[in-house]
Amino acid sequence: MAETLDANGARDMLLAVAQSLIDQTDILTDADLTIGDGDHGIGMRRGFEAALVALNEAEPESVEAAFKATGTAILSNTGGAAGAVFGTLFRAGSKAYAATGTVDGESFAGFLEDGLAAVLKRGGVIEGQKTMVDAVAPAARAARAAAGEGLAAASSAAAAGALEGVEASKAMIATTGKARSLGERSIGHPDPGAISISLILKAMQDFVARA
Repeated sequence: MAETLDANGARDMLLAVAQSLIDQTDILTDADLTIGDGDHGIGMRRGFEAALVALNEAEPESVEAAFKATGTAILSNTGGAAGAVFGTLFRAGSKAYAATGTVDGESFAGFLEDGLAAVLKRGGVIEGQKTMVDAVAPAARAARAAAGEGLAAASSAAAAGALEGVEASKAMIATTGKARSLGERSIGHPDPGAISISLILKAMQDFVARA
């Protein structure tokens, strides 16, 4: 179990995240078919396949660089609103690692907080509108609460918070994005973007636990 990750460790974690999202494309596609047009899984796969390439092309200069490269790949290849917000999450969140140069409990919580702030600003959304924010926000709060206990605790808390957000999104009415047209018919279904956040953070938790 790792309590800190250097640049190479961060890259390995992000590679594991990318592979996990690619492997679960069908889960995201099926989720999006219920309240969207079914392209979320394919888009996320494209983005994280590009992230795999970017992360494997060269050793990262820093943790910040590894997260930024991941975000850039997602932003450039996922397409649509998902590419913008997921790319922003990683790119803006990467700045939290500049001061320490490592992934630890504090910087990991900062990554989620900084990424969330940038997504809220870029997407013009708030918590409760049935978007990926509904998983990122509780994950960020949970990670901050556990940050002092170390990376393993923070990543575990974040994954649990995101999963709770996915469950909470089922009761929400979509008021933005493609699902907006469904209105109350979107109730009962989780947001696909929130599911993606949950999968990302679960992959991070799993990597930290076995590192």
